Amino acid sequence: MRLSSSASLTTIAAALLAPLAPAHASEDNNAASGEVEESSYDGIVVTGKVLYADQVNALKAPTPIIDVPQSLSIVTEDEIRQRGFTSIGQIIDYTPGVNTSQGEGHRDAVVFRGVRSTADFFIDGVRDDVQYYRPLYNLEQVEILRGPNALLFGRGGTGGVLNRVTKKGVLNEVFVGYQASVDSFGGLGFQLDANLSTNDEVAVRVNAMYESLDNHRDFYDGDRYGLNPTVRFRLGPDTSLDLSYEFVDHTRFIDRGIPTGADGRPVEAFEDIVFGDPELNTSQLQAHLLRANLQHDFSENLKGNFSAFFGDYDKLYQNFYASGYDQAASPGFVTLDGYLDTTRRQNLILSGNLVGEFATGSINHTIVTGVEYIGTSSDQDRYNSFWDTTQDDNEIFAINRPLDLRGGVGTGFQSNPLGVTTTNSFDLDLNDDTRVDIGVFSAFIQDQIEVADWLDVVVGIRYDSFDIEVNNVVAGEIRSRKDEEFSPRFGVILKPQENISIYGSFSESFEPRSGEQFANINGNNNVLEPNRFTNLEAGIKWDFIEGLSFTAAIFEIEQSSPQPADNDPATLDIIDSKIRGAELQLQGQITDRWFVSAGYSYLEGNRVGSDGNVLTDPNGAELRIRELPEHMFSLWSSFQVTDQFGFGAGVTYQDESFITNGSTAQPVALRPTLPGYTRFDAAAYYDVSENLRLQVNLENVTDELYFPNAHSTHQATVGAPFNARFTISGRF
Repeated sequence: MRLSSSASLTTIAAALLAPLAPAHASEDNNAASGEVEESSYDGIVVTGKVLYADQVNALKAPTPIIDVPQSLSIVTEDEIRQRGFTSIGQIIDYTPGVNTSQGEGHRDAVVFRGVRSTADFFIDGVRDDVQYYRPLYNLEQVEILRGPNALLFGRGGTGGVLNRVTKKGVLNEVFVGYQASVDSFGGLGFQLDANLSTNDEVAVRVNAMYESLDNHRDFYDGDRYGLNPTVRFRLGPDTSLDLSYEFVDHTRFIDRGIPTGADGRPVEAFEDIVFGDPELNTSQLQAHLLRANLQHDFSENLKGNFSAFFGDYDKLYQNFYASGYDQAASPGFVTLDGYLDTTRRQNLILSGNLVGEFATGSINHTIVTGVEYIGTSSDQDRYNSFWDTTQDDNEIFAINRPLDLRGGVGTGFQSNPLGVTTTNSFDLDLNDDTRVDIGVFSAFIQDQIEVADWLDVVVGIRYDSFDIEVNNVVAGEIRSRKDEEFSPRFGVILKPQENISIYGSFSESFEPRSGEQFANINGNNNVLEPNRFTNLEAGIKWDFIEGLSFTAAIFEIEQSSPQPADNDPATLDIIDSKIRGAELQLQGQITDRWFVSAGYSYLEGNRVGSDGNVLTDPNGAELRIRELPEHMFSLWSSFQVTDQFGFGAGVTYQDESFITNGSTAQPVALRPTLPGYTRFDAAAYYDVSENLRLQVNLENVTDELYFPNAHSTHQATVGAPFNARFTISGRF
């Protein structure tokens, strides 16, 4: 389906407003849906209605979801367990408005409403920007907010943010939770969740995990360890302190996928071939994360939250990947490129927030204000591959399974004579070596004003001072830049009934020209203003049955951002674009035994020129931006058949999307493209006792060959075939 921008959004807007008619038509409907459960500031948790109130969370204050003027999704610990999620990417598959990017096979990468990000990740509301795969073993819930979010998060957050809420100690409870799993590929996993507290003053909780990784691709393996002890202290009736240390150790094989052919689509004949080195394609991460959070009630109407975070990250990744393939001229040969990267980063983040309630006459105010300091030291370097036969970073290899390449030694076909032994070195061609220091000071204030029972207004502004100094060792120069930015937010929430909200919002965000990983500002980047992103959004939220909520939104995002160049992913192009779309989401309990979660998104994004007009190719076709499926749909439904047995089934659909941003000289029909796909999943579980559950999760039940994402033209990910995961879990 292809609609004009104005026609499509008008049609969608009419569809979004349709549910209001029955809501106003019957007073009984309001009674049936029930009241939205409000939270106080004393630590009440209302799962699925309010973002966690007794922890640092994405919205800084315990705001009912129905009163938040933007689209968001929450996935709880119970959902993660029941649906068999083991990665951030699997959660994204079932979230409207967002999809995954490949992340070069070594990191979480999310496309929030058409905006690719590897840094808009947070732990308990605190920035977590290093590139790695984030585990799920120690989480209470995952919160995914869409739209620019600079007011609460500062730089980035341009298309959305993903916040992980970690488990904390529970006072006056003693329990041990466990989980063990094995999958049909041979992967293993173990998790432990133990809480010890015999009084209302101290609770100790330990979460731990181990995973032995395996999948459907040759040579793939890896190990993940995680350990997260926490302590909660009740220092008084109005004060609590949480202390946490987390250790993450992660090693895995890097798989960059397969090339695209003459038709621009992944070559299905290559589905079982790994275009890399079995020994050298690897990613290694060690991280030490320390968190402290102090909460204090100054009075009934004034609460404080003060946190400190220190993260020490040491990461290496090295890999070879397909950088060139000409199916017409040389179908049996592929060009490989490669590099070795290291990152050593330390983040110190100090923040304080105050939440206050007061009234001016008949008007009620909830004010959230805070300050934040971020100090970052980041050293990173990159060595290109260097082949002794070609004396550069590219070499040609015959396409076989496996490729004739192991340990950096293989048979190359670019040199003369052809078919000679070629050897790579990762220490001869230094591409980048930068030492970066960043200091960020931020202050924000937001007022949620209850003008009347049926009208709320949200208004706020954030100030950021972003100071960066880069020592470019290769160029032998030091560059610096300081940006000072104000980011506003404005929203209006109409509540014709307690269980319905109609909202409109405007927000802005920015990103310094050093990019989301701030590795460099040398060259022209240090004289350019930050990229700005604006978002307009309107929508409705309707809790039409107790425990069941419907959300719908339409939005428009304008962005100007640096993105990896299509011809050289190591460099950046500045891409101006406009993205319009709509989201629908239905989630909750239809009955006490029947749960459903459904989402749909329509996304339409185009590259635009400096004048704001849509760019076209020589044939007049509009240039759509990369990794933007026009339609995405997901549905998961689970049913508790008996008190012991239940099952679930799901489907996720992703429309075709372009792998690159295209070229005005390239016919749109030949642009590298990911085909659309539909994947079916299922689950079944049986409670042997209160302390023992047996569960099986099935993925890709129809065994469809699909390609969920890509990094660039010749690096398309091969989706997993039919597979099963068997789990034993319990708690005592």
